Amino acid sequence: MAISSQAENRPTKTRIKIRIPKQLHEEPVISHLISQHGVTVNIAAALLSSNGRDDGWFDLEIRGTSEQIQNALIYLNELDLEVWNQSSSEQDGW
Repeated sequence: MAISSQAENRPTKTRIKIRIPKQLHEEPVISHLISQHGVTVNIAAALLSSNGRDDGWFDLEIRGTSEQIQNALIYLNELDLEVWNQSSSEQDGW
């Protein structure tokens, strides 16, 4: 196995914050993130009103391979969500 291939398959994690607009409150955004991209998501913090009138804010730790994480971030960008990377780069290991 090539070294670059090993690096791509090594578990890693990243921390992001996202804003989910009120129009998407009925959509299973985080569920799709997990099921479609094979990542593990830990919700470190969240702010979501019960009345659905405001945007939702989530602080997420995403774990998976580099490829899985990149695909998950692409998915969030395709939904036109605001995404802030809290960690400047992915963190190896866990």
